[in-house]
Amino acid sequence: MAATTLTMPVAHASGPPIALPPAIRLAHHAVLALDLGTTTGWALRGHDGGITSGTMTFRPSRFEGGGMRFLRFRGWLAEVAALSGGVARIVFEEVRAHAGTDAAHIYGGFLAHLSAWCEERSIAYQGVPVATIKRFATGKGNADKAKMVAAIQARGFAPADDNEADAIALLLWATDPTGGRA
Repeated sequence: MAATTLTMPVAHASGPPIALPPAIRLAHHAVLALDLGTTTGWALRGHDGGITSGTMTFRPSRFEGGGMRFLRFRGWLAEVAALSGGVARIVFEEVRAHAGTDAAHIYGGFLAHLSAWCEERSIAYQGVPVATIKRFATGKGNADKAKMVAAIQARGFAPADDNEADAIALLLWATDPTGGRA
């Protein structure tokens, strides 16, 4: 089948130039923080400065292939971006050591899809080491899960689990005016 080219009629080819949309300021776009994994913790600071958070599970059913978790993840990212009115920046927990091989492979898959998704849309993304997030939230770079949850609860949040607590801590670090160096 031959490729066809649609040409604009001459009557419509000239005329006023197409107006470009007004520039969008970064300060008015959402920041999304992610604790990547099959159960991903997320926290979003919207245009109004309010914070919304939760967890999302991307576990495939027994009748699906392993790639379905990543397809769902990409679809979910697009939905969050659309519902928030645009995401300007994504920060994620940068894990360097994993409990097992499967966890490392799954994390790598999420990271690959996240970075490709951000690159396709020209969205800034940044990995933040686990110890940096823990130090910011608790004062100790090796704090356990319970201490992280308690630290986030002390700041007035009610995380459902450690994944959500980590995402909230990461978002607070990323949006802190001192850059997390108070």
